[in-house]
Amino acid sequence: MNRALRRTAPIALALTSALLLAGCAGSGDAPAETTDAAATAAPCFEAKSGSVSDAVEVTGDFGATPTATFTTPLEAKQLETSVVIEGDGDEAKSGTSANVMITMYSGASGEQLVSQEVPLAIGDTSLLDAFRSAIDCQPYGTRTVTVAPASSLYGDTGNEALGVAAGDTVVIVADVVEEYVEPTPEPLPTPAEWTENVPEVTFNGDKTPTVVFPGTDASGELQLKILKQGDGETVEDGDQVTVQYAGYTWDDGQLFDDSYSRGEPATFSTSGVIQGFGAALVGQKVGTKLIVTIPPALGYGAEPSDSNELAGRTLVFVVEITDTQHS
Repeated sequence: MNRALRRTAPIALALTSALLLAGCAGSGDAPAETTDAAATAAPCFEAKSGSVSDAVEVTGDFGATPTATFTTPLEAKQLETSVVIEGDGDEAKSGTSANVMITMYSGASGEQLVSQEVPLAIGDTSLLDAFRSAIDCQPYGTRTVTVAPASSLYGDTGNEALGVAAGDTVVIVADVVEEYVEPTPEPLPTPAEWTENVPEVTFNGDKTPTVVFPGTDASGELQLKILKQGDGETVEDGDQVTVQYAGYTWDDGQLFDDSYSRGEPATFSTSGVIQGFGAALVGQKVGTKLIVTIPPALGYGAEPSDSNELAGRTLVFVVEITDTQHS
């Protein structure tokens, strides 16, 4: 699943797990939900500094988007990590998780690729070496700069979603902010029946549905319409649900994320996605096709954000529920 649906992930260009995990590097496929950090913990990655990482100048407030300055094109032969700010907090030990502000730059152009705070497991061997080198066992309050050759990131395939070409070096600035504590999920709201100004949906087999919007203002409420009633198992809160989905922004009708184009359904927990999406699934039967409109407060936040272009926007999802596994 592409993590545009995750509670903490903004959009396709965000630091989704598909961009961080070794098994998914260079692909659009996403892994299962984040596992307990202690379950996959290993000794911390041994980071080594070098002349290339030492030469990168990093400025800006800790915990916010920094500015990295370096001579382009930058080509690294080996993975190097230098400490820019030495933190004075406790060590981010293997087996724990940390909130990390990750900012990535193209070594070829110097252009910023993405900047986002994400929770990452320390000592997690499924993370790409470049990210492990940047964060493993650093004291909280530490900022590192990592120069990552293609061999430690996306190899000969690159990463089209980020704009990283095959063989490109990437510069990563990582602020190890604080220990991550799993939040208690909020109770899911109940969608109202959607009867007016419902977009017209045409299903196209295994291809992305065609959605025609009515050209009216968004309702401002969480509303749902059943397009086809299923007769399978009922989805319960906390289930691992398998769906085909397509997500659109109401104001311009643009598709921003979908599973159809990736060629297979997505599986995730109802508690691991944005509230409006999870609420649309709970109580529905396998085989159901539906459309749901999600107000900003139940999506990525009521207020617009420079770091998340879905924040402050009403979202619409077309969903086909294909399976559910009770927790």
